[in-house]
Amino acid sequence: MTFAELLEQVGSMGRFQIIHVTLLVLPILLMASHNILQNFTAATPGHHCHIAIVANYTCDDNFTDVLYCQELLRISIPVDGNQQPEKCLRFISAQWQLLDPNATTNGTEMDMEPCMDGWIYDKTVFTSTIITEWDLVCGSRTLKQMAQSIYMAGVLVGAIVFGSLSDKFGRKSLLIWSCLQMAITGSCAAYSSNFTMYCVFRFLTGMALSGINLNSVEWTPTKLRAAVGMVTGYSYSIGQFILAGLAYVIPDWRWLQLAVSVPYFIFFFYGCMAVLRYLSVCILSSLVLYLDCQLFGTGTVSFLAYDWGS
Repeated sequence: MTFAELLEQVGSMGRFQIIHVTLLVLPILLMASHNILQNFTAATPGHHCHIAIVANYTCDDNFTDVLYCQELLRISIPVDGNQQPEKCLRFISAQWQLLDPNATTNGTEMDMEPCMDGWIYDKTVFTSTIITEWDLVCGSRTLKQMAQSIYMAGVLVGAIVFGSLSDKFGRKSLLIWSCLQMAITGSCAAYSSNFTMYCVFRFLTGMALSGINLNSVEWTPTKLRAAVGMVTGYSYSIGQFILAGLAYVIPDWRWLQLAVSVPYFIFFFYGCMAVLRYLSVCILSSLVLYLDCQLFGTGTVSFLAYDWGS
């Protein structure tokens, strides 16, 4: 007899399954946040090479608000085909003649070089992202996609590892462990001091996500798994809206990373409490049975009459 057939015989979709699915919806709401988190934590703001041509005068991050900085930007940074400042090039020397709209320029005077002193970023939308944190622009811009690929590799490895381990140690143990791993690695990613450390923790977070996702429909009857999958799918979609709202009110990538990771500590502690309660009931039931056997010679009646849910 398969497990699905056993569920049908004992009552199919009961109160336990409803509570089970309801509680699993909560961590699934934030799973979407981790999947598409880099749309916000790795957002690439407007940027250009750092300007420090004139002694004692440099433009800060709000360079567009100051007329002097606009003029300094014009003589320091070339423009692209859309008449926007180049993101990865700057003039070797100040092109003062560009301040005169009627002046003609000599091609030999327009020598350019890559950004040697870093970049200035527009922080009007995001105050901080991993892009601005580690300068993942220009020659390093492919590292942004690599970070997301490493995370998805963690999801793949997690599906393989946790899929086999859940068959050996049980769904509940792996689900609780996955919540703990998600909480710890997600929080550690927020405190990463370099890009390599960030990628390592994101890989482990991806593994934990698979551990949670694989154990979401095991206890539901086969004929209702499509409906349960639809409920969890809608929850996943709602989680995307939640992430957009969080990103709007939390423009700093470290705090946003923490905001979607710390709640998994709550899910972990709740799972531990449920396990402890189950163990206490089993121990107490065994103790009652043992005492009945010792005192009355049989514990069958008292054991069956004992309230297991108390």
